[in-house]
Amino acid sequence: MLLNTTTGISTSKVLLVPYSKWHVPQYHEWMKDEEIQLLTASEPLTLKEEYGMQESWRNDADKLTFIICHPTQNPYPYDDNAQVSLSEEDDSATRMIGDINLFLKIDDGEEGTLEPVVIGEIELMIAEKNDRGRGFGRAALLAFLRYVIAHEGEVVGEFVGKDEMAVNVKKKALALDAEVGEGEGEKELKIAALSVKVGQSNERSLALFESVGFRRVTEEANYFGEWELRKMDLGIGGVEGELEGSGVKGYREVTYFRLSPTSFASVVDQNTFYMTASSQFEKRITHLMRAEGLTPWTGMLTSFLPPRKIAHK
Repeated sequence: MLLNTTTGISTSKVLLVPYSKWHVPQYHEWMKDEEIQLLTASEPLTLKEEYGMQESWRNDADKLTFIICHPTQNPYPYDDNAQVSLSEEDDSATRMIGDINLFLKIDDGEEGTLEPVVIGEIELMIAEKNDRGRGFGRAALLAFLRYVIAHEGEVVGEFVGKDEMAVNVKKKALALDAEVGEGEGEKELKIAALSVKVGQSNERSLALFESVGFRRVTEEANYFGEWELRKMDLGIGGVEGELEGSGVKGYREVTYFRLSPTSFASVVDQNTFYMTASSQFEKRITHLMRAEGLTPWTGMLTSFLPPRKIAHK
């Protein structure tokens, strides 16, 4: 999903950053672990295949992915006026903990006879064994829930815009509204529930998800030995209360910007390059240009736009 391409989530407990190509080598090392393969029902991939998977997760409209890292090394007061600045070390391989994902799907029941709705399935992995049982999973889950609920319209909007089945569900909803006389206009689909599947022996994960409002949907585990749990209450107030109660402070959505010198040089032409960015990027871009033998010029960066706003005249 492209929604979070330039968005990080900073809290006092964890830092979430969009899964990017420079995270792939460490992620690939994690997935060589047989225990992780078993817990995630994954098959080992080659490094090249892992890069392809990362690109798919970035571009596919039904997947929202963040890498979980230790909190930013740049300490700041966790209050309403806090300013957060990320460095490239904040999501380096040594600070990566795991990942958290949302997979969107259309659910119309096992027999396909129910009214189709949008369901978001969550997957959470704390890959580093030394970081398990330290509250990172809970902090990451709550921060992720806060983001998904706050941006529900954008998340579902990107999904509906590119998923054929979701488009059909939206058309059907519009037709039903017209039939009952609710008028015409844009129909906003919402996430009906958030879901997670947990192995029946994974008591720690079951306890975590149940503690934040997920409930088992059946009385017995499924054929694969998994429990499915769903969270129906997607009010943001409840999640904010859980964040506070868990001691996770300073939730901030911050601009995530990281570009290697080589890739930067490939798009820079001093005679034709124009870019608007916030002053927080100026030192980093200046450093990258000098590393490539380019000379920064006065006034190169003047005003703020998100990093994706790059124009070539």
